[in-house]
Amino acid sequence: MVDPLAEVVMLLRPSARFSKRVFGASPWRIERSDAGEPFYCVILEGGCRLAVDGGEPLELQSGDFVLVPAARHIALCSLEPPPSGVQTAPPVPLGNGEFRVGDARGAIDLRMLAGHCSFDSPDASLLVSLLPQFVHVRGEERLAMLVQFVREESREQRPAREPVLARLLELLLIEALRSTGGTNASSGLARGLAEPRLAAAIRAMHQRPAHDWTVAELAHEAALSRSTFFERFGRTVGVAPMEYLLAWRMALAKDLLRRNAGSVAEIAQRVGYNAANTFSSAFARHVGLPPTRYAREHAGLAQVPDGA
Repeated sequence: MVDPLAEVVMLLRPSARFSKRVFGASPWRIERSDAGEPFYCVILEGGCRLAVDGGEPLELQSGDFVLVPAARHIALCSLEPPPSGVQTAPPVPLGNGEFRVGDARGAIDLRMLAGHCSFDSPDASLLVSLLPQFVHVRGEERLAMLVQFVREESREQRPAREPVLARLLELLLIEALRSTGGTNASSGLARGLAEPRLAAAIRAMHQRPAHDWTVAELAHEAALSRSTFFERFGRTVGVAPMEYLLAWRMALAKDLLRRNAGSVAEIAQRVGYNAANTFSSAFARHVGLPPTRYAREHAGLAQVPDGA
C-alpha cells in the first residue's frame, strides 16, 4: 500500500542540524524569531509552556515531542512564568552544548533538548506545505522509547555521544512526522491520513498521480458526497483537494527533473499532464522556472530511487 507521509518524508530528507540541552530553573521566559526554520524540542524532565507564532501556549510535560516544520516565532516559559514585564536573562552557556536559563540559584525543574533540524531537499518549502504547521506527540510508545534513549544519551558522557544523539533525533523527526494516533497536529497531511475516508483519497492521489482526477472521483474514493468531501478535506488537510494534488505533482516533477529521470514529455505524463507544453506552463507558474532550466540548475541534487 502506498504511504503518502513516508513519500513526503523521504523526499524531505530530514536531519538533525543543531541541538542544545537546556536546564531551566523557574521562573523564566525566552523568545526567539526564526526565518521559517524547522524547530523541535523534547522534554526530558519537568515541564514548560510553548507558544508558536503567537498562538495559545501549550503545556508540555516529560516525554513530549514537538515539531514545528516552519517556525517563525517561538516563546517558551516555565510552568509558573515570571511576572509580566520582568525580563529573563539570556541563557548561560555551560559548555558541551548545554545552557541554563532562569534563577541562577534555583533548583533545576526542566531538562529539555531543543534545536533546529534541516530538510535537505531543495524542494523543502513545497513539501513542508503538505505537513502540519505544528505536531505535538504524547503517549506514543515508540516515541516514548526514542525519547528515553535521547534522555539517557544526553545524561551520559559516552564516546560518540553527539553523533548518536543526532541519529536518535533524526529517528524522532521521522517518527513524529509519520505518527497519527496520539498526535496533536494542526491541519495537514498527518491529520488527513488519520481520517480513514480522507486517507483513501490521499492514497489514491499518491498511487496514481498521472490519473486525471476530479473532485467527484476523489469524493467517490472517500465514500463521501462531493460537497462533504471538499469541505472536510480543506478543513483537515489545510488546502483544497486539487491544490494538494497540484503540490504533490509538482514535488514529484521536481524530483524527477533533478534526477534526469526522463524527458520533459515523459515526466509530464508521469505527473498527470497529457501535453508537455501544458505541463511546462503549469510548472513555470508554480516553480518560477521552466522545467528544462530547472533540470539544468538542479541536476544531481536528489538521490531518491524511482517509486520513492
